[in-house]
Amino acid sequence: MKLHTISLNNLRRRKAKMAFLTIGLLVGIATIVTLVTLTESMSNDIAHKMDEFGANILITPKSEDLSMTYGGISLGRVSFDQKEIHEADLAKVREIKNSRNILSVSPKVLGGVKLQEKDVLLVGVNFAEELKMKQWWRIFGDTPAGDDEILLGSTTADTLHLSPGDTVDVAGRRLKVAGVLEQTGSQDDSLVFAPLKRAQQLLGKEGRITLVEVAALCAGCPIGDMVVQIAEKLPDAKVSAIQQVVESRLKTLDQFKRFSYGVAGVVFFIGSLIVFVTMMGSVNERTTEIGVFRAIGFRKSHIMRIILLEAALVSLLAGLLGYATGMGAAKLALPFMTESKNAALVWDTLVASGSIGLAVAVGLLASLYPALHASRMDPTEALRAL
Repeated sequence: MKLHTISLNNLRRRKAKMAFLTIGLLVGIATIVTLVTLTESMSNDIAHKMDEFGANILITPKSEDLSMTYGGISLGRVSFDQKEIHEADLAKVREIKNSRNILSVSPKVLGGVKLQEKDVLLVGVNFAEELKMKQWWRIFGDTPAGDDEILLGSTTADTLHLSPGDTVDVAGRRLKVAGVLEQTGSQDDSLVFAPLKRAQQLLGKEGRITLVEVAALCAGCPIGDMVVQIAEKLPDAKVSAIQQVVESRLKTLDQFKRFSYGVAGVVFFIGSLIVFVTMMGSVNERTTEIGVFRAIGFRKSHIMRIILLEAALVSLLAGLLGYATGMGAAKLALPFMTESKNAALVWDTLVASGSIGLAVAVGLLASLYPALHASRMDPTEALRAL
């Protein structure tokens, strides 16, 4: 009789115990697969959102006096006669080594203007680039499409009693209010946004830029290297990473991974205990059987191979079912774990092979001592039970 035939027959005769062992290991593997898959899927979703959410690299002129407040960045008491960045130089930002990591380059020109006898800060922007970075913006009315259309912050619109469709005089030019921003709770509420070219003309700053915001954050993006690369391309500008934003976003991703690995470790340990206890109980129940095998000439290695083969077969089945169950659970849970309804589930072959391999490894390692115990059993002592 072949050893694998004995193992299969033992599994058939002890269906209840083997089913319990399979379910215990299956739950452990399914939990690990669910957590790892959810973590990767959520991390990808977060990274995708972060790529489209705000700036993390700021480019400003090299000037000690630039300090007007914009978007939480201190830039007040600006001397608007100072040297500013040349708009033509911004093309160099797209030429850096890590340019593939850049989502958006949003240049801005800032200047104070009079609007209905009140001093306001006019911000010239490229609306296409700005909307990529500020996807939380909600506009009542329309996004400015022409050079003579502007967008007002909610506070500015309320203070000046303006609404979409109204026209105002800005620096001697009649402009139409295309839309009004819904309240954001940021500096944007008190600003007036105009197309970049028109703002440059109104402020007398043709071809000049006050500051540039760059959105370049993704999981694993080398922000520090990108800052150095941009600084090399623009030696007359000050390039800095908004460290708080970068660190908080990367920390969020790291916490997701640590959590999943921690829980996976606990489940791994519990699964090992289940296999160990079940296999040890199985060995103790089969004392007579093992004694007979030893009495008719089975070697210690044969006994070990029978026990370990049983564990390997059960573990392989548990790994396959655990992976399928884990992916099913992850698919059901993902819509509740992310804000995005279109978050994609990550199907990773490494997770598939790793989960099956882990199940077999856990099963074999946890069965090693019971197998050794069975192989060292004294056949005379075992046969006394007959």
